[in-house]
Amino acid sequence: MVVMVVSYCKLYLRANWVHSLKEKRMITKSIIGKVKSHYNVSISEVENQDAHKSIVIGFSVCGSDAILNDKVVEEIIEYIENSTDAYIENLEKDSIIV
Repeated sequence: MVVMVVSYCKLYLRANWVHSLKEKRMITKSIIGKVKSHYNVSISEVENQDAHKSIVIGFSVCGSDAILNDKVVEEIIEYIENSTDAYIENLEKDSIIV
């Protein structure tokens, strides 16, 4: 039996210096674009689209090994943390076996 593991993460970022939704969209699109170009993951802004200081990004990784998926999720979290001035307020992550 082949096992498929889906790992996902929801990152809650805070950008206190942002003053408009336009500025927030530029930051969000930059983060998403950078992650997409470095990792083969599905990623999107998933909440708080109308709150200009709050960025909520969700992404998922699919594979056959939960430990490897978790390493990739942690690597992406670290990459996002290092590629923006926004700070991580909170995160939710989990894996499911399909």
